[in-house]
Amino acid sequence: MPMNSINTNIGAMVALQSLNRTNDELAGVQKRISTGLRVSDAQDDGAAFAVAERIRGDMAATTSANQQLGAVKGLLEVSRSSLENVSTSLIKLKELMVKLADGGINAEQRSQYQGQVKELTNNVKAFITDADYNGRNLLEDPATLPLKVISNGGGGFYTFNGYSALAGIFNQISGANSFTTQDAIDAMTPTGKLSAAVTNTLTQLNNFGSYSNYVDTQINFNKKIMDAQEAGMGSLIDADLAKESARLQSLQIRQQLGGQALGIANQAPQTLLSLFKG
Repeated sequence: MPMNSINTNIGAMVALQSLNRTNDELAGVQKRISTGLRVSDAQDDGAAFAVAERIRGDMAATTSANQQLGAVKGLLEVSRSSLENVSTSLIKLKELMVKLADGGINAEQRSQYQGQVKELTNNVKAFITDADYNGRNLLEDPATLPLKVISNGGGGFYTFNGYSALAGIFNQISGANSFTTQDAIDAMTPTGKLSAAVTNTLTQLNNFGSYSNYVDTQINFNKKIMDAQEAGMGSLIDADLAKESARLQSLQIRQQLGGQALGIANQAPQTLLSLFKG
């Protein structure tokens, strides 16, 4: 049988404990709803929070790697575009070599063709020396290469080579404007200077194209990794907002009832006063 006392109100104590538990649960639900996270700090779930923090670190590192790869892609694209322009100039140069190899042209024609050749060789040199990106030129400073670039968030790297295009391409045809008829004929043979310049240009175009393809592939792969990491972390720490919404309404009702129950329990000692009325 419950004891009637004004010093110890058991009912009020039970009601208050229940209301406190409801308030604690309600605070947790409101936190999950406001953050969208089931685990927003180590207090919620230390183990899950530690895993999530590690994944966040991995994602940040991979994002940084992709940013660096983006810069490398710019460098490679500039180099490739330069070689494409060089290749176009060499095609035009080959047309002029055919004309210079013709012993039937007169001196005036030869002079005109040689002037055009000089312009083309100057263009080739400019395309090579102007292939700068962020202070680097892969066609002019091969001494600093091979270049190692970060490829992923785990510290992996990719190595690619530059090319001394001035020596391998421009120097082959730099004096073409003074070629004699026989020089022009020799330049177009499979082992001639013009043929060597063309071969070297096409070889490096293939190399730089392969480098660019690798960078594109790696960037896309890194993005897929981050998508998978984000999905996994979401499954681990994200809150089920539909469930939390239903829980919120339930707890709000419990809170109201708990408050009423506490009010009723607090009124119980007042009934004892009626026992002392005459």
